[in-house]
Amino acid sequence: MTDSERIPVGKADDAEITLGILNAIHENERITQRTVAQDLGIALGLANSYLKRCVKKGLVKVSQAPANRYAYYLTPQGFSEKSRLTAEYLSDSFRFFRDARSQCTEALQEAQRRGWGRIALFGASELAEVASLCEAPDVEIIAVVDPDSAQASFAHLRVVRNLAEAGDIDALILTALAGPQEAYEMLARDHPDTHVIVPKLLRVSEIPTPENAHA
Repeated sequence: MTDSERIPVGKADDAEITLGILNAIHENERITQRTVAQDLGIALGLANSYLKRCVKKGLVKVSQAPANRYAYYLTPQGFSEKSRLTAEYLSDSFRFFRDARSQCTEALQEAQRRGWGRIALFGASELAEVASLCEAPDVEIIAVVDPDSAQASFAHLRVVRNLAEAGDIDALILTALAGPQEAYEMLARDHPDTHVIVPKLLRVSEIPTPENAHA
């Protein structure tokens, strides 16, 4: 295995990269590996590795083009796989939105039951964007807390770097998709008195805090 094939995929999964490459070739047969890498936000070596894999699987054919360039073509199998992956991606996207909206609504309703009226979201993400669309009586989402974000606002909510900047809040809803377990453990360690509601889809193992250790 070459060094380029050892490059980790990162946040994008295997199916998403494959679909991105098939879409890119379908739209432009003269596309370059560098353009594919830039469009998908992945390393050039990884784009090269996935293109080779698509060729090996019979999804893509390569032919010599003028000026020492290559032209890529989707095979009938490639078109079929593109359709299958698109349907799978849309299904997963709708499933995520449905589950996220349901669980974020439940989180806000839990806050209402506990009398927590001022809520902040921890983590600027797709989950936070869904949460911003949800409502519960007498509960207001006032900010998104994200130590790594340089944005001033997200989903029409102000973004702050830490809990102190969020001001007077009653609880947090964890919405970090990148490292949710680590984010929860940090909050439990550094802000043990802060109420944190965790949507189930994050699959976080909740650590006993001083408030509930003996519950």
